[in-house]
Amino acid sequence: MKKEKKRLVVIDSNALIHRAYHALPPLTTPKGELVNAVYGFLSIFFKVVKELEPDYMAATFDLPGPTFRHKKFKDYKGKRVKAPDELYEQIPKVKSVLRDFDIPVFEKQGYEADDIIGTIAHLTKKSFDVETIILTGDMDALQLVNEQTKVYTLRKGLKDIVLYDERLVKEKYQGLTPDQLADFKGLRGDPSDNIPGVPGIGEKTAIQLIQEFDSIENLYQELDRQSEKIREKLRKLLIDNKDSALLSKELGQIKCDVSFEFDLKKCVWRGFDEEKTAETLEKFGFHSLAKRLSKEKEQTNNMTLF
Repeated sequence: MKKEKKRLVVIDSNALIHRAYHALPPLTTPKGELVNAVYGFLSIFFKVVKELEPDYMAATFDLPGPTFRHKKFKDYKGKRVKAPDELYEQIPKVKSVLRDFDIPVFEKQGYEADDIIGTIAHLTKKSFDVETIILTGDMDALQLVNEQTKVYTLRKGLKDIVLYDERLVKEKYQGLTPDQLADFKGLRGDPSDNIPGVPGIGEKTAIQLIQEFDSIENLYQELDRQSEKIREKLRKLLIDNKDSALLSKELGQIKCDVSFEFDLKKCVWRGFDEEKTAETLEKFGFHSLAKRLSKEKEQTNNMTLF
């Protein structure tokens, strides 16, 4: 992928681990430990390094325990089925792999990985002439897209990948801009996170309202003026659920001002150490992945992978 400026790749690690775990059949190490999520994570990771040729890399993780969103709304993600222990047991293994590759990990209690990613993207846009690409399987990150930030997302499985820029986000949401997606979620809600939105308002109506009024705040200002632009039945629905709409927008909005130490210089990507990479793959018994990388190294005859 052609680069016009230096590039930072930020990995939404939990999202990739979940996607890999559910996409791949069971795979065990010589010691009998399940590592299918680790294998899938690495497979995506190597593909991204080859395609995007990053100058900087960082990884983010969720931490166990409630976040500030749970404090605002106790039922946040309340209907989500807990993932199997076999998935969570692979998270430390992924962190170990990232340490082997000298990729810094960022996480903070009380916040989600999305908030850490949002803050990193905001800091780099504000202070550095760097393109940020977010690697994730979670479409929530699309609200972070701007002229300097893109989202490289897995839509299905591990191979259906799209690189979202502002144009593609607008195409997907019928003209809505990335910074309007939290407003859209405020009205539409998000069943996967148990964000209520406004009951009775679907995707089509939510998009139409944000297209016309730009934001939830503008929409409610229009309602306060007793405007006739909104039909009576919809008006009553919105007024009766104003608190839910505003709360849902707040729950769905990624924070970009989390306080933690971030130094871009510590994220410099120097490429793979061939010996260390071989040791890491051997430890997990990933022989086919090691062969694939060796073959690609021979074919490219350059330092893309090692």
